[in-house]
Amino acid sequence: MRTLSVDIGGSHVKASVLSARGKMLHDRVRAETPSDLTPNRLVKIIADLAAMLPPYDRVSAGFPGVVRGGVILTAANLGDERFAGFNLGRGLEKALDAPVRVCNDADMQGYGAIHGKGVEMVITLGTGFGTSIFENGRLGPHIELAHHPFHRDQTYEDELGDVALKRAGRRTWNRRLSRAIDVLRALTWFDHLYIGGGNSRHVRLDLPSDISLVDNAAGIIGGVRLWADMKT
Repeated sequence: MRTLSVDIGGSHVKASVLSARGKMLHDRVRAETPSDLTPNRLVKIIADLAAMLPPYDRVSAGFPGVVRGGVILTAANLGDERFAGFNLGRGLEKALDAPVRVCNDADMQGYGAIHGKGVEMVITLGTGFGTSIFENGRLGPHIELAHHPFHRDQTYEDELGDVALKRAGRRTWNRRLSRAIDVLRALTWFDHLYIGGGNSRHVRLDLPSDISLVDNAAGIIGGVRLWADMKT
């Protein structure tokens, strides 16, 4: 059973095909995310990437927003007005002629990063700020923590998104990240925290043993585990 796994981000859409064990069978292919992206154009971009890859039997897609039953509810960094209410799962099934499952992109990265023991939290540092939380390998309810007040009336995304990194500089951004980790630890009492996303390469903190940086490929690799977890 081969899985076409798609990581939809604010800057790029990336995809690869995975074996049943989650091994990439082809190097990731990618396309830039247009600033004026529409649902139909997104489906076409994914279909074009899929045509560059080996055959697959099913599809997993991680989307940067709240997704339920394949339907997008929010898309803060891509445009709520364009994406809210769009059934991405159904659109991809028609375009790709394969069964599709869609989840939040941080949840997908979590599937690719966790070890399945205790409470594990994942944060993604990219265009925005994503979070997911798991208990003994099972995904918890998705909470849009990125848009919750964090510090001085600013949200996590306001303080730690890509725009904030460019405006504040890496040193200040890292101080904010350290403060955010302290808050998340007190909030969730995680056993392990994984930090991923494109901007994780800018992390310069002295991380304790219960916090790890993860390769950005986790956003693709999680595609197999998405299907396994959602069977039950």
